[in-house]
Amino acid sequence: MGDHAKQYAPVEVTLPWGTLTGDPRTVTLYLTTPDCLPLSRSKFNPGVWKPAIGATGIPDDRRNGMHVLRHTYASVLLDAGESIKALSTYLGHSDPGFTLRTYTHLLPTSEDRTRRAIDTAFGEDQAAKDGPEAVDGLETA
Repeated sequence: MGDHAKQYAPVEVTLPWGTLTGDPRTVTLYLTTPDCLPLSRSKFNPGVWKPAIGATGIPDDRRNGMHVLRHTYASVLLDAGESIKALSTYLGHSDPGFTLRTYTHLLPTSEDRTRRAIDTAFGEDQAAKDGPEAVDGLETA
């Protein structure tokens, strides 16, 4: 368990799932209000995010909005190779196609994947760490 979870124990909350009248589902929340209620965007944004942005002097605009955290999360996972299907689940999207359409510009290109695969197969990653003298390139052929 991480330090944050040790200091701020998660809270189990039962809520309707999917829609306001959906079947109740119990989930563990790490971010709650001070009185251990589910933290909603409508409370977090004006009560936590906006004051934090204001205190830093960062412009309070769309580029620094709370929704950027969601896109950052998605882009980090995609860069690490997470699948669209898994990301769709993590983001709460009902359709992986929507996730793909929204985040396709963040996916590595086929050329990037191909280059990395070949570099790895030929040990270029290790050669770069060992220095140029370790590379056995065309000049030795």
